[in-house]
Amino acid sequence: MSDAPRLEIRNLTRRFEGKTVVDDVSLRIAPGEVTCLLGPSGCGKSTTLRIIAGVDMQDSGEIYVDGQLICDTIYRLPPERRSIGLMFQDFALFPHLSVAQNVAFGLSGSREANRARVEQLLDRVGLLHYLEAFPHELSGGEQQRVALARALAPRPRVMLMDEPFSGLDNRLRDGIRDETLALLKEEGTSVLLVTHEPEEAMRMADEIALMRAGRIVQQGAPYNIYNAPADKAAVAFFSDINVLSGTVQGALTDTPFGQFLAPGVPDGGRVEIVFRPQHVAIDFDRQGRGPNPTSMQGTPARGLVERARFMGSESLVEFRMDHDKEVLRATVPNVFLPKPGTPMWLSVRRDRCFVFPAQDG
Repeated sequence: MSDAPRLEIRNLTRRFEGKTVVDDVSLRIAPGEVTCLLGPSGCGKSTTLRIIAGVDMQDSGEIYVDGQLICDTIYRLPPERRSIGLMFQDFALFPHLSVAQNVAFGLSGSREANRARVEQLLDRVGLLHYLEAFPHELSGGEQQRVALARALAPRPRVMLMDEPFSGLDNRLRDGIRDETLALLKEEGTSVLLVTHEPEEAMRMADEIALMRAGRIVQQGAPYNIYNAPADKAAVAFFSDINVLSGTVQGALTDTPFGQFLAPGVPDGGRVEIVFRPQHVAIDFDRQGRGPNPTSMQGTPARGLVERARFMGSESLVEFRMDHDKEVLRATVPNVFLPKPGTPMWLSVRRDRCFVFPAQDG
């Protein structure tokens, strides 16, 4: 595989009415790679996609496909000449055209070559028998597969996908996501997928670019983004969190669970220790006998059960802690529903705790 990126955007910035919506965004996507632009609604993801597609214009920055400039603030290749495909959540199929005509819409070859390409793609997505059907005769999942075939028909080098699966039922979504990813990989298409769902990004992406307030705050493989988050908000975006606050003295901060290292934080500085509910162990007593035994470190701390709920594959238990009356959450595999008011001892996985300087506000 060539070292040159299939898609590269450099220092992209876009402002609306004095507000910076996309703020100095840079990305490199290799041929055949899937990158997810992940972030909350309104953080600039879709605007970034529209600029790359050519339907919006940046205030500064450059866009390249296979090393060739396609857009800066002076030169602008028209959208139809960028070799970039688009998929959106509403599918945007033409209701008056058949499935075959929808898929062939963007093709410019001979009738025979176009027909062969249409049949190849519809066969690949399992809809060859719907060649002459119309969109209203198809289910939502089938319409999504037709939209994918249409977007891939001209053999784009890059596919931009904006929340393409959000309109599908949950029971369909996983299967269609996997089918879509397999077909895109088979075609060798590079993908930039916009989503606000961490699970979708983790499932589909080779790389995740975490976006917040117009900026990319962290980029890397899903495993690294999840296990080495840049800040507290990055941890919280992927899961529920527990937070302990403390003051640093001699690069250490005291907590009810023992001392935590806080290197680089000056004495008197405030830090937050962040950990996920699945990394809390519950013991019936201080001897380590509990429903989810695991390798714990540090000091156990006592709390009273406030609420317990069964969530399907696990139970979520909330505790009112003795030390500061804060609520901490723990998850336990299977069914574990202790009564409110039951005293228990909690421990935390020290190697799964993240220590961040406290943010003002």
